[in-house]
Amino acid sequence: MTSHFSSLGLPVRQLANLEQLGYQTMTPIQAQSLPHVLAGRDVIAKAKTGSGKTAAFAIGLLEKLNPRFFGVQGLILCPTRELSSQVAKEIRRLARYRDNIKVLTLCGGQPIGPQIGSLEHGAHVVVGTPGRIQDHLRKGTLVLDGVNTLVMDEADRMLDMGFIEPMEAIASLTPADRQTLLFSATYPEGIQQLSARFQRDPIEVSVEAVHKSSQIEQLFYPSARDEKGTSLARLLSHYHPESCVVFCNTKQQCRTVTEDLESRGFSAQALHGDLEQRDRDLVLVRFANGSSNVLVATDVAARGLDISELQAVINYDLSPQADIYVHRIGRTGRAGREGLALSLFTESERHRLDAIAEYQGQPVKICALETLPENEGYVARPSMVTFCIDGGRKNKVRPGDILGALTGEAGIAASEVGKIDITDFHAYVAVTRTVANKAFGQLQNGKIKGRKFRVRRS
Repeated sequence: MTSHFSSLGLPVRQLANLEQLGYQTMTPIQAQSLPHVLAGRDVIAKAKTGSGKTAAFAIGLLEKLNPRFFGVQGLILCPTRELSSQVAKEIRRLARYRDNIKVLTLCGGQPIGPQIGSLEHGAHVVVGTPGRIQDHLRKGTLVLDGVNTLVMDEADRMLDMGFIEPMEAIASLTPADRQTLLFSATYPEGIQQLSARFQRDPIEVSVEAVHKSSQIEQLFYPSARDEKGTSLARLLSHYHPESCVVFCNTKQQCRTVTEDLESRGFSAQALHGDLEQRDRDLVLVRFANGSSNVLVATDVAARGLDISELQAVINYDLSPQADIYVHRIGRTGRAGREGLALSLFTESERHRLDAIAEYQGQPVKICALETLPENEGYVARPSMVTFCIDGGRKNKVRPGDILGALTGEAGIAASEVGKIDITDFHAYVAVTRTVANKAFGQLQNGKIKGRKFRVRRS
């Protein structure tokens, strides 16, 4: 099977756009699914996060759009707001070869009024979460009569989050002759039921999710249940990753582990389903820009994470399912980099190690914590500090305005300013710890676009 995009019969302008975006050759999931997607077939695809699956459905979806019709023609359902934003951003990049293609994100945790206003002006593609999509359908502000492509992205996680009924209700309101593309990291029974109900003779494609041992180093450490907190601290102190996700199986465990790590001096944050959207946004911003080292998360809450250089994954709790374990560790060692996956397990969980070994077709490597050199008391401090500014897109604040405020009168080097994230009403900027006080003084006492904004350290 050829891996060149030129083999797909795509427009010359799209091929040039793909080259500009750095899409050299197709990833395995793209090579297996795109020919069927472009041929109009329904597809059920199994692929892990980071495999290039967005382009696998978006390239075909874009080819079917009629830019002169401003009704919704493509609908993508995602489990979380973060994943929806990432998918919409990538579709906009892929759509640059066509004029006036409007992509709209509809998610909860944001005011519904501005979304209604945007829908009144029309949109070709809508990306959103099932709950908010249903809100608009109930209000009559979203019409799906013109949908020709329906995508369910990370469908297994939407099932885990209890979205089965909303997904079915939304799908039933789209035309019967639409194309339905279903992407999932795992194949639980509910996925087969969804496919049977909403797809017509689908093509099944699957990309092997097992990671090369040379790419991700996987080490397993036995630990007594009541000593797991100490064991986790020892792993972090020895390996001291600059960015690490610690997986727990429950929300309560997330909170407990985070509190324990904080009491030991680690910069840890919890990510779980009980967080308010604004708190969740801040947690993700601080982790992505290097202002915290450790993110303690559940599987569902971690969906949609887009951290390009995650140095390590630690399983505080082993998942009961081997494929979930593989999906977790796939968040490190991406784009050809080496990754590190560390797992704690109790004696009663040894059978899970056997399942993981069987699933991956290779034995697991069991190590002893006692073999790690003593490094107690070592705590890696985050290299960055994040500030929150009470001004965002609605206040016409742009990244360049914040960068200019810091590098101008404050005299801070641009290299000492990290990621700048702008939301509707807030902006977040990361600076190196060594210039944090100077940056705070400038943001607090100086002006951005000629205005003073409230600033606080996050």
